[in-house]
Amino acid sequence: MYLHKLVSLLVPCLLFFGNLFAQTDTTLPPARPVHDSLHVTAHRPVVRSDSAIRADSVAKALRRHRRDSLRRDSLRRDTAGRRDSATAVIAKMRPDSTVLAAQPAGGPAPSAPVKEKGPDALVYWRQVLNINTYFNFPGKPVQQPFQPHRPQSKDSFFYLLVGILFYFALVRIFFEKYFSNLMTLFFRVSLRQQQIREQVLQAPLPSLLLNILFFVTGGLYACFLLYYSRLGSGLNFWVLYLDCIAGLAVIYLGKFLILKFSGWVFGISRATDTYIFVVFLVNKMLGIFLLPFLILITFSGLEAREVFITISVAMVFILLIYRVVAAYRPVRTEIKLTPFYFFLYLCAFEIAPLLLIYKVLLTYLEKV
Repeated sequence: MYLHKLVSLLVPCLLFFGNLFAQTDTTLPPARPVHDSLHVTAHRPVVRSDSAIRADSVAKALRRHRRDSLRRDSLRRDTAGRRDSATAVIAKMRPDSTVLAAQPAGGPAPSAPVKEKGPDALVYWRQVLNINTYFNFPGKPVQQPFQPHRPQSKDSFFYLLVGILFYFALVRIFFEKYFSNLMTLFFRVSLRQQQIREQVLQAPLPSLLLNILFFVTGGLYACFLLYYSRLGSGLNFWVLYLDCIAGLAVIYLGKFLILKFSGWVFGISRATDTYIFVVFLVNKMLGIFLLPFLILITFSGLEAREVFITISVAMVFILLIYRVVAAYRPVRTEIKLTPFYFFLYLCAFEIAPLLLIYKVLLTYLEKV
């Protein structure tokens, strides 16, 4: 009896531990317990064999290989398409050149291509220049005449004008009384003409300095008239300037000596002295009035220069007419002089020398 009970207990235990530690080659479900009287249904974990694990690894490797093969095929097709498009572009640019055939990716290394004889590099660049739409390279060249730029520096003119202005300022400062009397006498703002005239005649030094100013400014003005005209365009400015100063000095020095000699010979020294005083008075004022016009003519453009030259020439003629009118009245009071004889004097000593100098100067410049 006890033996029977012991056997009945050992058999289920052996079956339980045998199924638990057993290793099978197939993936069959675990066996149910033999002893039905116990009514025990236990779910045990599924234990996979080595062959199943190996089969799963092989399946995954096959899927990965197939995916890599599809990716390589896609990449090869893209590379081949790009190579074909690049080959087509090169063939359009150089239709005579050798086009290398596209090699499949992953294939054997291509051998060195055999180059066909293409066009010369110079011909190729000519074709490239011909198709340019922005520049007319193959057209005929157009000659554009030009003149070399010759800069004209006016620094020397600037320093010359500054020196003349400084000279005039010194005379104006050191001989202020003489300058004020000269202005009063010229514009006739006072009734004491004879007294002021005597005071002016008693100051020979400022008179000489202002006469020198007239020669400098008058010579520079005449030089500008010739230099900016057709006659003196090719001459040296400084040589022409010195010639103009010398010409003015010779003209008025000769006039002064002739009038002095005529007054001494004919006994009309007082009348000739009065005429000489009026002439040089107007010349002094002309030398002062020309200073601003010289600055404007020097540093202005072509059109403005012509305007300033026209205005200055008109001013010179007005001052010459004023000199004739101002000199006729005191000379007529000194001697009995009719207007006809005064006109003959003007033609002989004023107009004729100027016309003669103009003719000589014109002939000299044409030869040069």
